[in-house]
Amino acid sequence: METETRTEPDNEPFDEQSVEESVKEHPTEFISHPLIKPNTIEQRLFQLNLAGMSLKQSTLVVLPTGLGKTIVAMLVIAGRFTQKSGKALILSPTKPLVEQHAAFLKNAMNLSPEEIVVFTGSIPPAKRTELWNDARVVVSTPQVIENDLLSRRIDLSDVVHITFDEAHRAVGNYAYVYIAEKYQALAHDPLILGITASPGSNSDKIDEVTRNLHISSIQVRTEDDPDVKPYVHFRDLEWRHVTVPMEMKGLLDSMKKVLEDRLAQLAKLGFVAPNQKYLNKRELLDLQSRLQGKLRGGPDQMVYKAISLVAEVFKVAHAIEVAETQGPEALAKYFDRLEHEANSKSGSKASRRLVDDVNMRHAMYALKELDAVHPKLEAVQEIVSEQLNKNPDSRVIIFTNYRDMSELVTQGLEEVDGVRPVRFVGQASKYKDTGLTQKQQVEILDQFKSGEYNTLVATSVAEEGLDIPATDLVLFYEPVPSEIRSIQRKGRTGRSHAGKVIVLVAKGTKDEAYYWSSHRKEQNMNKKMRQLASGASDSGGRIPDGVSIGDTHSGVGGGGMSRTTGKSGGGGMSCTTGESGGDGMPGTFDEVGNIDLSDVNNKAVATSAGQKQIFDYDNENEKPLVYVDQREIRSGVARALDRGGVDIVLSTLEVGDYIVSDRVAIERKTDMDFLDSIIDKERNIFRQLSDLARTYERPVLIIEGENLYTGRQLHPNAIRGVLASIVTDFGVPILNTRDEAETAEMIGTIARREQEDKKRTPSLHGKKTAMTLKEQQEYIISAISNIGPSAAGKLLRHFSSVEAVMRAGTDELMEVESIGLKTAQRIREVVGGKYKG
Repeated sequence: METETRTEPDNEPFDEQSVEESVKEHPTEFISHPLIKPNTIEQRLFQLNLAGMSLKQSTLVVLPTGLGKTIVAMLVIAGRFTQKSGKALILSPTKPLVEQHAAFLKNAMNLSPEEIVVFTGSIPPAKRTELWNDARVVVSTPQVIENDLLSRRIDLSDVVHITFDEAHRAVGNYAYVYIAEKYQALAHDPLILGITASPGSNSDKIDEVTRNLHISSIQVRTEDDPDVKPYVHFRDLEWRHVTVPMEMKGLLDSMKKVLEDRLAQLAKLGFVAPNQKYLNKRELLDLQSRLQGKLRGGPDQMVYKAISLVAEVFKVAHAIEVAETQGPEALAKYFDRLEHEANSKSGSKASRRLVDDVNMRHAMYALKELDAVHPKLEAVQEIVSEQLNKNPDSRVIIFTNYRDMSELVTQGLEEVDGVRPVRFVGQASKYKDTGLTQKQQVEILDQFKSGEYNTLVATSVAEEGLDIPATDLVLFYEPVPSEIRSIQRKGRTGRSHAGKVIVLVAKGTKDEAYYWSSHRKEQNMNKKMRQLASGASDSGGRIPDGVSIGDTHSGVGGGGMSRTTGKSGGGGMSCTTGESGGDGMPGTFDEVGNIDLSDVNNKAVATSAGQKQIFDYDNENEKPLVYVDQREIRSGVARALDRGGVDIVLSTLEVGDYIVSDRVAIERKTDMDFLDSIIDKERNIFRQLSDLARTYERPVLIIEGENLYTGRQLHPNAIRGVLASIVTDFGVPILNTRDEAETAEMIGTIARREQEDKKRTPSLHGKKTAMTLKEQQEYIISAISNIGPSAAGKLLRHFSSVEAVMRAGTDELMEVESIGLKTAQRIREVVGGKYKG
């Protein structure tokens, strides 16, 4: 096993004796402020300077992990509360982070516990409204706040500050973007703080984040800044290379033959170059996009075949990557899912063809006979055991890209003496893999902190922000190509003392490509951060227009000098302890740590987020009202309606997705949803539209997207037949829109016509049609894996009842037409197998 070691940051290990002498000469000083509990927050000049600059104008603070971004946010809140009356909001991506921030604030701030509240989706909406009215600080996930804003349950007008934790997420349709927009439009005196350790290496993304959060200033601190360096703990980074077992060569060769065959077929069709042996993921995605574009001109059997071949290439390439970088056990789980998909009634043709391919079958059989363990798993056991033997009080975090591997690593560590592992994954449940609830996640982290578990085996859900000071070792099961994720993972150690990071790399595999990709991107990001820190830019990137950049190299604490004038309203926090804290800092911090804000006249930037109106209205009373189903909240259409000047009310609708009057209800389907509802009988588009047509006089179906004839391998005539039936048999007109924005415009237009021209008002009525007894019986039987509606009907006709089917033995089940041994055994396994909850 080869090992390559380097350290980061590039500094010398600390001399413990010199550190102790330094502590004696300079005893710890604490911040003194009416809203901060005495002797709780250590005085660090760079944090105070960052808070001071952040009080002047809406600011993005870039600060390495473990250096107190939450403390900066708390200082800004304390300063803001000294200046203004109102409430503050802290947003964080996950519930564990929300709980962590709330616990810190309750421990550090001089506010009653009732004034610092946590919002989660498990709290009833009416209770959240009550809590909001009485709170001074609300800590929440952004999705909850977004829902409450859309539902008009909360009002941002008296919110004097919002902190966006992990601010690099403020891109695209993420909830941060909508909340920041509404805050700028509604708040009397808005002030935003974005905090992140990893804004990314791409200038366009940094520009998008600052634009979406209405940022006027970027303040950067790096680990090399003189005011930060004393608080940076030594972190050793080791890249440990392993070799893929020779025993896996046979099955890998079989899968590579499948890959070569599919690429050869694509070349024969003229869609890839002859003798093409490999396509990376980006090239495959580009090819897939080009093929789908060709179908817009009309059906083409060659293109359909090519699209299916590309899907097979994706699956085989993934199987090869799993085998090489994860190991035989993870590959077995992937093959199990592939076979499940191939045998399910909604499975793709690509999956079925792969499972039937002779070389793929050979790989599957070879895997069952394989007697080998991937060296990564052995390395994990060895590394963790060594760490915990050396320091039994240590905490270890292991990151895996795949859930399957997190389970296998946890099981492998359970066999090692002294290791108490626990698996930490997201909420979503998948085939044979149940996710964790938010409550379970919080409980696991508490147990990990307390030492009940000493090793956390986590997927990406644990990458951001978790503060577990005792974590001495972070282990990557594989490299990640994202510089943001890599930095976040590394930041889980070296927070309160020296730590170590080990990254496992399988030689000659994608691990090496991801290693170099991440390394290059981290270097680019560090270069970008140095450019921002010095207020400079070159051809490799630019400073966002109208944004001032903090100069971290002016004075002891980083002067916060602006490269441009910016939009400062004055005011702020700073510190002077006999040395200058930097120019341009109007507040002062005296020798005992008292923040003096008496001379602050903060007029934070309140740039109005000019909202695009879909319609022009003479007054607020003319705005149309639309009832929106709660489940549509993730689509973005509700946000677009709200931005466009439409009043929306979120509700759980029995029928339809959008109700615009007493006679018009709208069902919305994306092109993919619509195609899936044709394939998957359980989703039954006809039942939904039947309920819609029965309940409302003027039902409407909107199909959103431009891939109706290209998104799935369905013949265009089959799709046209379904569309014709919807219009002629059910009397439901169909409207097509390009995207969410156009869907919102269409819904708004219909609502205005109904409510203004026709003087009609929205009305909720109608219920879903309940399934008949026959349908319920078929549904129960067809819910068993590999049993479709046809087989369910045959079983029920043969045995006459659900109970009789469940009591039947394997031989009796096989008497039914089309029920073979495998299916019969599967039924008996589901019915008679012990539940493992």
